[in-house]
Amino acid sequence: MRSVLFLTCFFFFALVAQAGIVRGLVSDPKGQALAFANVAVRGTTTSTATNEQGNYQLRLAPGNYELVFQYVGYKPQQIAVSVAGGDTVKVLNVTLVPESYQLREVVVRSTDKDPAYTIVQQAIQWRNYHQREVAAFKARTYIKTLARFTDVPGKIMGLVKVGPDFKPGIFYLSETVSEMSFRQPNVVQERMISSRVSGDTKGISFNRASAGRGLNFYQNVLKSGFSERGFVSPIAANGPLFYRYELEGSTQQGSLLIHKIKVTPRRRSDPVFSGHIYIVDGTWRLHSVSLDLTKDAQLDYVDNLHIEQIFAPAPGPSDVWVMQSQKVTVGFTALGFKGNGYITAILSNYKVTPTYPNRPAPTVAAPAPTTKDPADAPVTRETVADVKKQKPKLQGLSAAVRRQSKQAARDTSGLGLGKLKRGEVMLVEKGVNERDTSYWSSVRPIPLTAEEEKDYQVKDSTEVIRKSRPYQDSLDRKRNELEVGKLLLTGYVYNQTYYKRQWYVAPVFNILNYNTVEGVVINPQATFTQRTDDRRVWSVTPSLRYGVSNKLLSPSLSAYWQFDAVKLSRVSVRVGRTIENFDPSSQLTPFINSYYTLLKNRNYAKLYRRDGLELGYQWEPVNGLTVQATASYFDRRELYNTTNKLFVDKPEIGFTPNAPVNAERPTGFGRSQALTTELSASFRPGQRFITRPDGKFNLGSKYPTFLFRWRQGVGSMLGSDVRYTLLEAGLRHSLSLGLLGTSNYRVAAGFFPSSPRLDFMDFRHFSGNRTYLASDFSQFQLLDYYRFSTQDRFLEAHYNHHFNGFLLNKIPLLRRLKWQEVASVNYLTTPAANHYVELGVGVEHVFKILRVDFYTGLQSGERVGTGLRVGLGF
Repeated sequence: MRSVLFLTCFFFFALVAQAGIVRGLVSDPKGQALAFANVAVRGTTTSTATNEQGNYQLRLAPGNYELVFQYVGYKPQQIAVSVAGGDTVKVLNVTLVPESYQLREVVVRSTDKDPAYTIVQQAIQWRNYHQREVAAFKARTYIKTLARFTDVPGKIMGLVKVGPDFKPGIFYLSETVSEMSFRQPNVVQERMISSRVSGDTKGISFNRASAGRGLNFYQNVLKSGFSERGFVSPIAANGPLFYRYELEGSTQQGSLLIHKIKVTPRRRSDPVFSGHIYIVDGTWRLHSVSLDLTKDAQLDYVDNLHIEQIFAPAPGPSDVWVMQSQKVTVGFTALGFKGNGYITAILSNYKVTPTYPNRPAPTVAAPAPTTKDPADAPVTRETVADVKKQKPKLQGLSAAVRRQSKQAARDTSGLGLGKLKRGEVMLVEKGVNERDTSYWSSVRPIPLTAEEEKDYQVKDSTEVIRKSRPYQDSLDRKRNELEVGKLLLTGYVYNQTYYKRQWYVAPVFNILNYNTVEGVVINPQATFTQRTDDRRVWSVTPSLRYGVSNKLLSPSLSAYWQFDAVKLSRVSVRVGRTIENFDPSSQLTPFINSYYTLLKNRNYAKLYRRDGLELGYQWEPVNGLTVQATASYFDRRELYNTTNKLFVDKPEIGFTPNAPVNAERPTGFGRSQALTTELSASFRPGQRFITRPDGKFNLGSKYPTFLFRWRQGVGSMLGSDVRYTLLEAGLRHSLSLGLLGTSNYRVAAGFFPSSPRLDFMDFRHFSGNRTYLASDFSQFQLLDYYRFSTQDRFLEAHYNHHFNGFLLNKIPLLRRLKWQEVASVNYLTTPAANHYVELGVGVEHVFKILRVDFYTGLQSGERVGTGLRVGLGF
């Protein structure tokens, strides 16, 4: 690999050494720099953009060229230039003037809408065609990402002190060069060939060229990552329901007539853009866009967002267009931090396979112009009738486009990236971060600003110092300061950054708790974690639990070792004595149980003692399939209440025994030994992933995740008292419904075959809740913790739908609160429970972090209870 990389670099530098450089400043008539203006070489796939200061540079082989300078809303300029070789520099400063968009002859009756509606309707009708006119392409992509703080608070929420790593200025700057390929219907793959991160020579950028495909305005809804709902495109099928359109004028650019259309939201609360779109007359495609999003548009993580895109004809005889450049700028405010940043992408060296290689782009004629100049063609409301007449034809063509684009895409395997596997959306090559500054100076299409150059120089020159032990130790002394807020809320972390070591002590509420079995529980835990450069990690957690009332000491040790970052392989062990809840996935945290025991006289948690050993192994043998195997031997002993002390005594409420109440059988067991094995697997078809030199990162899939579980109680070995089999299968999925929100569901079904011999902790439990505090809204919220645990057959289902503000944001007073509505259904059937259903409605994002739901429980059609639940929901 290194020899190939050396030869590639050698030939690259041999070529660029003969090239010349064209550089300069692009500004407006007032001398103001035009940031991120597009600069392209006409007739080629070479392009670049200006930086934040308006400067550009192009490295070209000796010869004569025609450069095209473009900026959204400005008149393009074409300038001939002659380039000499030998690294000679030619300075070419360019002034772009605002485009003169004039309203031409318009025939509009008093009852007609703005002519922009006719133009947009044409664009909507041809949207599917333009979305699918490219069957496949391959392109070189350069991305630069910058993020900076403009203000940093002293403490977060007045509690947690901000560490020394956070200060005003650039906190992230990176550049990448990638090869990207696209194939219909939406197969995007990327191979990163070089990466640079300011201040981290071993770092690999998080830039992804394929992520920009989510900002495709030919789609109805854009998923930007800055909102749970997504945003409606101005040319979406239902765009006129969300937008007002205004034709500000038209202008002639060569043979093209470009319409400038202002788009504004019909309602401030809708997830829509404001700004301008530029549409090419006749073909009705997007020429460029300049659009904004604000908090009113339901942005979740940033205050404002601006998107600019410029499109141009692809190389070759077919009249299809591709994106030349994209710029996204953001401003954010969160927890006292303020800042801004941008992501800019330049796409070049296109190789395009059109869906219809021998067919020009469709042209829909406007009404006959009054003069021979196409720029004088009138836009009239009469063309609406023409659009409606063509709709059936367009729908038929759209279906044909879909069929032919898929067929063309199947025939374009030559445009793929070769090395990538099925589902691999990105491959980061080894050695991508080993390029030197001369390489980046030659390959970088957008010159650095003075601020960026300074950031690279300072951070790169001081990296050795910043990563040295004395410097890291000095920072650790500040990071490791003990604070009350950390100790109570998040726990205390002690770092040795130079050695990649960390000690973590759990928060006080986990160390000190109370229950009626042990009384006051002192449970100090400390986790030691050691990491390596290749993402291997091992961790050890010793625990020394002591119950003051029952005078029982319970020492234990748990550890794991992840030794393969690609197969995600890890081994784990847990040994010693622990005090366990009969339901291992109970929502009763130690804090919640302590609160209800001491203040409400409700000792909900039922506990038992467990002594023994558990071994586990987890790995991903093939992409999407994760397998986990465990084997354990435990000596289990029944425990009893030893105290009835509390803070608030309510005479009408008494503590219950430690033995759970179950509908199928008594739960007392005295003492029991159990040898148990378990094999579980999850399979996610179509799982997408990123491969980096330091490991594999799974992303997700459009398909559900299928689950399987086989737990076996092994009798007659090592004195084991249990003999049973539990078989279980299920699935889970998250489904996006566009503006209607997101649905999450989970289903599980199983049974115990033959005649099982087991104790209550071996039952199949269902995580219930009897408190006002919900630690997991995807579980039951009114169900008793243990009553319907079963040793028989069962079916469990949970459904949550997050409307993401679809309803509440239409109510003026509630819109300002930014609450989001949610609905849920939980279902359980067992022989004892019959048919149990919970129906819930609520709101989330209350004070940005809380969720409040109201539930009604039904059993066999009869209402069995109601309740309010409060928990985290953001």
